[in-house]
Amino acid sequence: MSVLPRLPLTVIGGYLGAGKTTLLNRLLSEPHGQKIMVMVNDFGAINIDAALIAQADGDTISLTNGCVCCTMGNDLFMALGDALDRCPRPDHLVIEASGISDPAKIAMAARAEPDMAYGGIAVVVDGQNWPKLADDPLIGAQMRGQVQVADVLLVSKTGGMVPPSLAVRLAALSRAPLMDLADLPQVAPVLLGGVAPAPQPGALPGGMAAHPAYVGWSHQGPEQFERRTLEALLAARPAGIYRLKGHVLSPDGALEVHVVGPTVDIKPAQSDSTRMVAIGLASQINRETIAAWWASAAA
Repeated sequence: MSVLPRLPLTVIGGYLGAGKTTLLNRLLSEPHGQKIMVMVNDFGAINIDAALIAQADGDTISLTNGCVCCTMGNDLFMALGDALDRCPRPDHLVIEASGISDPAKIAMAARAEPDMAYGGIAVVVDGQNWPKLADDPLIGAQMRGQVQVADVLLVSKTGGMVPPSLAVRLAALSRAPLMDLADLPQVAPVLLGGVAPAPQPGALPGGMAAHPAYVGWSHQGPEQFERRTLEALLAARPAGIYRLKGHVLSPDGALEVHVVGPTVDIKPAQSDSTRMVAIGLASQINRETIAAWWASAAA
């Protein structure tokens, strides 16, 4: 009997009006090749492109690219169970947290569910209004708290450049990678953890050459690792790696690995080879560094 891979759960957080809906629209329209399931509080507010909709049935919209978008009820674990019970099961589950919620509480549900994997928390930061809102005596603590639990910070409404003062404030609250959404040609590699696509020819507004703000690395081979050796290798991973996932062969059976930011998640799995993919910020790491780190375990 085959064992299904665990379903990764990524949570998109951020305060009201930060740009979470715009981010979801980008994700749903990109050619990422994965069957993702997106859960939102009200997909009526997402304004999904009509050309993408294959069928609408009650609280679920099926898209032409194999993705599904549905509303999430009040019971989170019932919603997660629905995702796990779907046939075929989606490749990735993305939940948009409400603007006033704690995205960490939703993401931690993945750690409690054996058939799910922690896919990280992406928090959208309003590049124009966050500093003012973060200083508000009523909502400021909540704004800062969302940033503190993030595994990656995605800054919106920058006009092409994150204000240095904002970058300093965010860095004081979180060590999560900071990415300007205006610089990302695709958001799927960051949210779903796949290998970053090659940059497309052309230019961005203003005459700047198009370039990705992240790099991707992938590997497949026959190598095996004792679990303690694998844990030591992951603990020594280069700081620039934001996400790492895949299967690793072990003398005691294959292991499924999910690494997001500081979180390392290893559980038994089924696989006939070692296959890993990684994503990192281009300003902090390159493919050669990742490959050298991985090869060091076999040296």
